Amino acid sequence: MAKISIENSSFNIEKKEHFLSLNGKEISHDLLKNPNRKYHLIVDNLSYQIQVLQKETSSGKLILRINNRVITTNLDNKLTELLKKMGMESGKKKLKDLKAPMPGLVLDILTKEGEQVIEGQELIVLEAMKMENAIKSPQDGVIRSINVQQKDKIDKNHTLLSFE
Repeated sequence: MAKISIENSSFNIEKKEHFLSLNGKEISHDLLKNPNRKYHLIVDNLSYQIQVLQKETSSGKLILRINNRVITTNLDNKLTELLKKMGMESGKKKLKDLKAPMPGLVLDILTKEGEQVIEGQELIVLEAMKMENAIKSPQDGVIRSINVQQKDKIDKNHTLLSFE
């Protein structure tokens, strides 16, 4: 479940298979992810073109362009709550190393050394407890080194990759 705040309003959103729950009311939707942080959302036969202009995972701040209107929102979800508990909500610290959040098997490496990545970009796919988990970049940056190979079995906190 996530809570999105826009100006003086807030909305509770939960994704359930093919439905979104908005403040407890299920609504059907169709969401298409396009390149460059762009999305096409259809809800109740209304079409929305959405582009993520800025995303600060640690604070939950999102700046979106929705049908050519720019809005600033605040997203509170499990990740932002965890970062706040860990004292990382300021967002000023840049990670040097990205570590595995769980033990698992490296299924795929979606980046390469020297590549410029953006926050939220999928970097590595881990299999843990028969589930595929996409490990996403916590920040914008350049990949300095990749410390795993496909089919490696890794432990929790194993350094997956390093940023410049």
